[in-house]
Amino acid sequence: MEPLRIGVLGAARISGLAIAGPARTTGDRLVAVAARDRSRAEAFAAEHGVERVAGGYADVLADPEVEVVYNPLANSLHGPWNLAAVAAGRHVLTEKPSASNAGEAAEVRDAAAAAGVTVLEGFHYLHHPVTRRLLEVLDSGELGELRRVEVAAVIPAPADGDPRWSLELAGGALMDLGCYALHAHRILAPWAGGPPRLVAARGGERAGHPGVDEWLEADLQFPDGATGSARCNMAGDRDRWPFRLVGTLGEATAANFVQPHIDDHVLVSSRHGDRVEHLGTRSSYTYQLEALRSHLRDATPLPVGPDDPVDTMALIDACYRAVGFTPRPRASR
Repeated sequence: MEPLRIGVLGAARISGLAIAGPARTTGDRLVAVAARDRSRAEAFAAEHGVERVAGGYADVLADPEVEVVYNPLANSLHGPWNLAAVAAGRHVLTEKPSASNAGEAAEVRDAAAAAGVTVLEGFHYLHHPVTRRLLEVLDSGELGELRRVEVAAVIPAPADGDPRWSLELAGGALMDLGCYALHAHRILAPWAGGPPRLVAARGGERAGHPGVDEWLEADLQFPDGATGSARCNMAGDRDRWPFRLVGTLGEATAANFVQPHIDDHVLVSSRHGDRVEHLGTRSSYTYQLEALRSHLRDATPLPVGPDDPVDTMALIDACYRAVGFTPRPRASR
């Protein structure tokens, strides 16, 4: 299959894990990279084998060899540069969340549809066998009817000056972590009568950062009556990423659904007994890149459609409003 030709916006730390490493594994090409500090771009290119360093982000978009743009910039710059990439006729692999709020996410979706390009939001966990297996067990009927969903997303606190604590850069625990927990609930719609709705939410502000959430908890309910808990904390004691499904006949838990390369086990308890399944520690980002290439080269369907980022952002916005925070503001490029 012809390699993808990828342009990278920025030399963010996540880029090595999320695109450079996977591209090295899959054989896709990193054609160009740009960063605010050219020396950082040059160092990134040297370390990861990027073919050339561009003068700026716009130059990456204008490069005739670039067909896919990877956007790992600060949250507030996802929407503006996703729109710019779409306007340049490029496909986009964007870090989550794809925009600062639901209105901006809808603008990106509509622009991509008009341009005939794909925008894939980087919920990489979707593509890993750990998540696929969790859904297979649910679909098999072994757990019975879905009754309860519990997802947590917890990390130790970043440094106080980290962009993730900036309201202007669309930071906050829900934007950085909780989006995974909410998204994990939303993908269960086929087994729960439809997508979940928000029932209530609670949260706490980061000291010294007005309007920015340090932690947030959301109570959700599905049309078929199942309930859900989505919790996130960006000042926790350690990394924790459990995804638990409880049914009328059993339950299944992925111990670390966002980082399966660290812990790939799924625990299933049902009338058949207890068992642990290991699904492999290959990077979820590698599976994601392969899925994107298969989609662009062979029209293989992606696991979610173009409305998915909009619906996720609408739920994020609803959580913020319920707690008393404002949805994240839009930013210009």
